[in-house]
Amino acid sequence: MVESTRVRSKRLSFSGKKTLSSFMQVNIASLRQSGKLRTSETYRATLNSFMKFMDGKDVLLSNMDAELMMGYETYLKAQGASMNTVSFYMRILRATYNRAVDKGVIRQRFPFKHVYTGVEKTVKRAISFKVIRQLKEMDLSHSQSMEFARDMFMFSFYTRGMSFVDMAFLKKTDLNNGMLTYRRKKTGQLLSIRWEKCMQDIVDKYPGNFSTYLLPIIIHIRKDERLQYKNSICLVNRRLKEIGKKLGLVHPLTMYVARHSWASVARGKHIPLSVISEGMGHDSEKTTLIYLAALDTTVIDKANMVVLREFL
Repeated sequence: MVESTRVRSKRLSFSGKKTLSSFMQVNIASLRQSGKLRTSETYRATLNSFMKFMDGKDVLLSNMDAELMMGYETYLKAQGASMNTVSFYMRILRATYNRAVDKGVIRQRFPFKHVYTGVEKTVKRAISFKVIRQLKEMDLSHSQSMEFARDMFMFSFYTRGMSFVDMAFLKKTDLNNGMLTYRRKKTGQLLSIRWEKCMQDIVDKYPGNFSTYLLPIIIHIRKDERLQYKNSICLVNRRLKEIGKKLGLVHPLTMYVARHSWASVARGKHIPLSVISEGMGHDSEKTTLIYLAALDTTVIDKANMVVLREFL
């Protein structure tokens, strides 16, 4: 009797949440409560995008069908979204829909069977070691914000492509006995990096940082730390893009380029894939291969010249 009452109560708790928006709001709140803030933000962004497509009108989960999702895909393309962006939103919506199916809220109708949910090969983001050296040696003393952006890029490169969110939340106590140890926000994996002089030089460059954090990204402890991080990454990437233009780069320079560049330079030094993968904190070598998939075209051209040498 008690068991049946619990089941009935659980069903009732979902009875008012059969619209996509309501159901996603529950998932977003659950993600935030479990500390998965970045994931909750991606779910929020996906919901906002879909609601714009729907002109603010909610949709019943049971009314989500292949035709509706194909219409959303067409809408995203018309907005100039890349296929990877389309796939990103579709996969989050599919995960939400499947969760509703698992909970018995709706019956499976496979609404995502005709839309793109794969991963396209992206434009190569890495820059060469030569360009990284040029970046390091640039005189940016005229702009404090540009100089700071460059230094954060270099710190990421020095630390095996550490992500900006991990850099932001590094604590001074994470540095002990010449080793920097931190846990990746994305995967929870514990990584250790030997502390080098080039890393210390950047830390020393910004004295007066009296917070518990190692880098001056989150400065005001009593204010929203997550908001400080997000504001900082936006400003840093904006300044890096300006620097990239000064360097004559074709593609935008961002913090993410530092991660790709470390992997690319390491590969160019003939460091084994397994070592690169472990150094970057990847769950598998397949993830690392995504970073290294687009080889420098000059390398490919040289290889082709060797093949065609006797015909030239």
